[in-house]
Amino acid sequence: MIIKILGSGCKKCVALAENAKAAALAAGREAEIVKVTDFVEIAAYGVMSTPGLVVDEKVVSTGKVLTAAEIGKLI
Repeated sequence: MIIKILGSGCKKCVALAENAKAAALAAGREAEIVKVTDFVEIAAYGVMSTPGLVVDEKVVSTGKVLTAAEIGKLI
């Protein structure tokens, strides 16, 4: 599974990445966490509000920091 964090690398983006890592670990899933900071690439996903969360190329959240439990439900 590939989980992408879309954003500038701000504190919220870092928190979302940590929560995604924790959610994958809790679910027993092996996941590669990729940080995408290029705004052209972020816009290509249709994301206008960061941080964005993409799981296996599907945008599942934008504009908020989900908890590990919330991310666990999405993966």
